[in-house]
Amino acid sequence: MTQPSTATRPVADLIAERLTAALSPTHLAVVNESHHHAGHMGDDGTGESHFAVEVESAAFAGLSRVARQRLVNDALAELLATRIHALTMRTRAPGEA
Repeated sequence: MTQPSTATRPVADLIAERLTAALSPTHLAVVNESHHHAGHMGDDGTGESHFAVEVESAAFAGLSRVARQRLVNDALAELLATRIHALTMRTRAPGEA
């Protein structure tokens, strides 16, 4: 069975897949917050434009907040360019509060 194309798959699923592949997270939560932004700038009407992620990964150990965000942005670059209007993130290494 073939998988649906990236263009038709839920964005939250794509986010989870790409962050898992890039960062091997010990915890990952992807929340679609698009309903909070309906009718606002950046709302494309799909209901899949604004997301929040919480990622815990050993890849973040010893990195600054900005370096961690860059890793997330790199993993999601294609989606950020095409399907995600806004992304908030909380990043931490295992053992951090």
